[in-house]
Amino acid sequence: MDIKSLLNQALNSDIVNKGKEQLQNASTSNSLKSLGSGAVGGGLVSLLMGSKKTKKIGAKVGKNALKIGGAAALGALAYKVYNDWQGKQTASQPTTEPFDANNAIHEQLILKAMIAAAKADGHVDAQEMAQIESAIAQAGADEQLRSLVHNELNKPLDPIQIAQLAQTPQQASEIYLASLIVVDEQNFMEKAYLQELAKQLKLAPEVTQQLELQLNN
Repeated sequence: MDIKSLLNQALNSDIVNKGKEQLQNASTSNSLKSLGSGAVGGGLVSLLMGSKKTKKIGAKVGKNALKIGGAAALGALAYKVYNDWQGKQTASQPTTEPFDANNAIHEQLILKAMIAAAKADGHVDAQEMAQIESAIAQAGADEQLRSLVHNELNKPLDPIQIAQLAQTPQQASEIYLASLIVVDEQNFMEKAYLQELAKQLKLAPEVTQQLELQLNN
């Protein structure tokens, strides 16, 4: 299993539904341990969100992922939102950048953004991180993916570093949309992370608002 396969599995509607059921049936007294490696079958998003222990968040993740679809669909949507906004600006604005589904940069941006967002409330502790890594390894992830997940899980949370991954404003939109899928905006810490991320990504308020509408409508 490579990065693209894992993300497409995580954002696949049927898989997310199974992950939601696992989250809802899990004991509230346990976290990722109660889900075990089978949670990867329910999608990476559900696995990451398992540490938050709330049915509300699990339902939110499932709902958002259903709207997005696979990793390529997420990237294409983020690019469209930004390019549509850019097209309404003055003629001096740079030419819009088309979305290239064959560019592997998109999968890395999305995965790193999601993992960072999952850590934004500070509830993913060392034990849970180890369980996530173990579950992904048991799912058949290749060494590159396992190493990437390990590194991202164990990095200090830094919205500046995540924002610096974006090489273009369109990629910045992609990072923001991927983060939106995971965060709970009702949580103060997560909302603060999202606000700082938007600031560091240098996205216009109109762009972030439109990206948010893609999930909230």
